[in-house]
Amino acid sequence: MDDVALRHSAEERLRALAGPEARLRDDQWTAISALVADRGRALVVQRTGWGKSAVYFLATALLRELGEGPTVIVSPLLALMRNQVDAAARAGVRAATINSGNPEEWERIHEAVAEGEVDVLLVSPERLNNPDFRDAVLPRLTASAGLLVVDEAHCISDWGHDFRPDYRRLRTLLGELPPGVPVLATTATANDRVVRDVAQQLGLGSEDAIVLRGPLDRESLRLSVLRLPTAQARLAWLGENLARFTGSGIIYTLTVSAAEELASFLRERGYEVTAYTGRTEQADRLKAEDDLLANRVKALVATSALGMGFDKPDLGFVVHVGAPQSPISYYQQIGRAGRGVLRADVVLLPGREDKDIWAYFASLAFPAERVVREVIAALSDAGRPLSTQALEPLVDLSRGRLEMVLKVLDVDGAVRRMRGGWESTGQAWEYDAERYGRIAQAREAEQRAILDYQETSGCRMEFLLRQLDDPHAVACGRCDNCTGERLSASVSEAGVVQAEERLRRPGVEIVPKKLWPTGMAALGIRLSGKIPQPLLPGRAVGRLTDIGWGNRLRELFASGDEEVPEDLVQACVKVLAAWGWEERPVGVVTVGSGRLARSLGERISSLGRLPLLGEVRVSGGGVPQSNSAQRLARLCGAMGVSEELAEAVRGAAGPVLLVGDRVDSGWSMTLAGHLLCESGARGVLPFALATTS
Repeated sequence: MDDVALRHSAEERLRALAGPEARLRDDQWTAISALVADRGRALVVQRTGWGKSAVYFLATALLRELGEGPTVIVSPLLALMRNQVDAAARAGVRAATINSGNPEEWERIHEAVAEGEVDVLLVSPERLNNPDFRDAVLPRLTASAGLLVVDEAHCISDWGHDFRPDYRRLRTLLGELPPGVPVLATTATANDRVVRDVAQQLGLGSEDAIVLRGPLDRESLRLSVLRLPTAQARLAWLGENLARFTGSGIIYTLTVSAAEELASFLRERGYEVTAYTGRTEQADRLKAEDDLLANRVKALVATSALGMGFDKPDLGFVVHVGAPQSPISYYQQIGRAGRGVLRADVVLLPGREDKDIWAYFASLAFPAERVVREVIAALSDAGRPLSTQALEPLVDLSRGRLEMVLKVLDVDGAVRRMRGGWESTGQAWEYDAERYGRIAQAREAEQRAILDYQETSGCRMEFLLRQLDDPHAVACGRCDNCTGERLSASVSEAGVVQAEERLRRPGVEIVPKKLWPTGMAALGIRLSGKIPQPLLPGRAVGRLTDIGWGNRLRELFASGDEEVPEDLVQACVKVLAAWGWEERPVGVVTVGSGRLARSLGERISSLGRLPLLGEVRVSGGGVPQSNSAQRLARLCGAMGVSEELAEAVRGAAGPVLLVGDRVDSGWSMTLAGHLLCESGARGVLPFALATTS
């Protein structure tokens, strides 16, 4: 097939995909030609909605006509996969997906691929190192693949805003492809540094590889920043202005609790909105996405869980309540809007708590060398594969950070994932401290840049595009700075009062733990299985991540160990009064030796006319942040119940109220309650000022 016939065929298929008026863009044709005619490699960096998926679906169709094997697309999100399967069908391409959500279909899909009944197989990056998939399925796929596509390719770079260790395994996959298999990488959010890193990792530095970068501006977007003095004012402004935005959209928050709280407030104001977070069940996510696509809701109030892959051409607005910590991730999220409409409003409502939230996320970065080497040593000493659960008690890392470290070590060749867990390979490994330091510096620079974005008097879109090293960046003529058209910051007094009442409504549930962490025997602790007498459901005034009480509570804990302030005492009274317990507590026990917890227990005892029975001692100056097993093991050596306290709780004719200042992992409360129950308490009701969950 010559170039003319090839382009004609591509154009025909494009019209089936995108409508009778659709025409190939020059860069789309350049990429398709490079993949189909030249069997080359290409990196396409283009704005969201530009048509990157059209490139790989049209290339797939043309390659299949020429007798080539199926296309393998590595795609990071289920929402993205669903959209891609639908788009493939419109292009006359048969697509299937293998991901964590459809394990019951894997065998059938494998057979369909082998029979030539599937043109495109979408796989999540996590599948690439699943032992069964890696050893049994992947070799057949790489041997027969007609095209490899790496979607959202910035995820392969730890300089990218959404780095995922599993993407690094693509280097191995690329090395196993037969000669002449074309490779396409696509992204909408990559600056020069990320482009260079992606090109290097995917072997796109050869002479026959091409990099296509187009202008990232979208002419429909109208960017604004509006500073409001308080969280109450931000909620009130949204409550009074959300109806003015055209169509339906997305309201982004930085934390799960903020999304849930804001969604609840807006529903009280009469809006059809739904929270969408990492805690949302998969079925509820699908329903929320469908409701937004069908305009049955005004907005989804979402965390970054709704990011890459959600495609709604007529999305009319994106509002951020709190600034993301990177201009690049901000651009990626606002890119959900305005793909198929003439105007879409983009509004940033920054908050003073943003920096605190950024600092928390920064604390979850790649750990220090000492901790990483503990992981390698634990696997080496075991001499056999260990599951993540079995490894967790042996190292001082939370489950999520441990899994990240294992994935990085796997890619680096120091460990290998096997059936039954992970094992050490015995290969030498170097901790790249210089690289990790540069990444930390880059993250700090990004945070400074998003603050500069808020303060700039120049074009806001140009600012974002320069952060992405877009060579086409010029003033947009549409943003609030370019036009001088400012959003009004005025909100009614009644609206602020209503928001204040909602945010200052204290009380969140503390869900009791029911199981001890696995692997405690390896730490010399004889606690396993079900907790014999789990705590009763408890209460806290608020979450540290709330947009209401969170600010006040963070101030309190930042100020040091002090007497409990009066405003928080009154908040505690409201929570206790509204608790609705089945049996009222008959006494108060405090946990911890700090002034804050002790004074809180004393005030509750006095106001509630409950005897103060004593204190569960915790020695050793506190417990460092670590995983559940490590934390519990340290607490077992630091916590105790005196004979006087044991006698007091045995004599109490009902449950006791266990009072602490804050609940982080929950193990301090859980172990203290367990010790009290062993001492004869008839039940334990946990209560704290703050919880982090």
